[in-house]
Amino acid sequence: MDRFLTADDLEKALRQDVREGLTASPKTLPPKWFYDEHGSALFEEITRLEEYYPTRREREILRARAGEIAAASGAETLLELGAGSGEKTRLLLDALSEAGTLRAYVPVDVSGDFLTAAAGHIAGDYPALAVHAVVADYEQHLHLLPSGSPRLFVFLGGTIGNFLPADRIAFLSGVRAIMEDGDALLLGADLVKDPERLVRAYDDGQGVTAAFNRNVLRVINRRLDADFDPLGFDHVAVWDAHNEWIEMRLRSLADQTVRIRQLDLTVRFAEGEEMRTEISAKFRPDRLRAELGAAGLSLDTLWTDEAGDFSLSLSRPAL
Repeated sequence: MDRFLTADDLEKALRQDVREGLTASPKTLPPKWFYDEHGSALFEEITRLEEYYPTRREREILRARAGEIAAASGAETLLELGAGSGEKTRLLLDALSEAGTLRAYVPVDVSGDFLTAAAGHIAGDYPALAVHAVVADYEQHLHLLPSGSPRLFVFLGGTIGNFLPADRIAFLSGVRAIMEDGDALLLGADLVKDPERLVRAYDDGQGVTAAFNRNVLRVINRRLDADFDPLGFDHVAVWDAHNEWIEMRLRSLADQTVRIRQLDLTVRFAEGEEMRTEISAKFRPDRLRAELGAAGLSLDTLWTDEAGDFSLSLSRPAL
């Protein structure tokens, strides 16, 4: 295992994000801070909700197309950015193993403890596979990742939609910059569909997504000695038709003041004031092709589930 990110690095990043986000107008917080142990458990629960289709649809594509993806990529190394538990990744590992090309798996994630456990399970289940885990922030440490083509870079879950447009292209350009001849990128991206259905996916009737959204406040309370009242904020999910993305927000239920002691910061919220905690962009194929092209990537193949809800695309460095 390589470690390019320490607990101190994460703490500094949290402090910077919270200070910058809560002193901005309008206020924002990045979605990556949802994911402490409780937040990760809540997200796993979200993926099982009837309203939240992306995880099921992406898995459907992988089950149907993993063999095609393996054949098209010819990859010897599977390099997964934001590896998580690796559940869906196993479909690709199986297909590449059956194709006879796979030699190594490189999972990349910010959580060293979680990554150690997940990589250990993969190594145990695939004894012929070299597993090289990397604790890193894929927005900062791409240039430090192991080389050796042909590699299939994998970025699943529709996470690309959490980036603002300029940041998306910057991230994809960073991936392109380290790609070598024979490398390819497999990208999961959610597709534009009925706005009412999209909003339901981010505002379920059981309130699980609301609890997940408020969890960012609990994380700040615990790690930065703050006194947010999570129940003093309503969960809000809205469709932005112009940008074609869902916004998740927290809306203050009253005039209130929050103290973040480790930052020596006092933050005031007016009644009804909204703070953005996530965007989740949805794509049309032409837009996806254009953004990949702007990053120096050429979209080779695009697969969707049977309902056309979600996409996986295979791209290569543009000539």
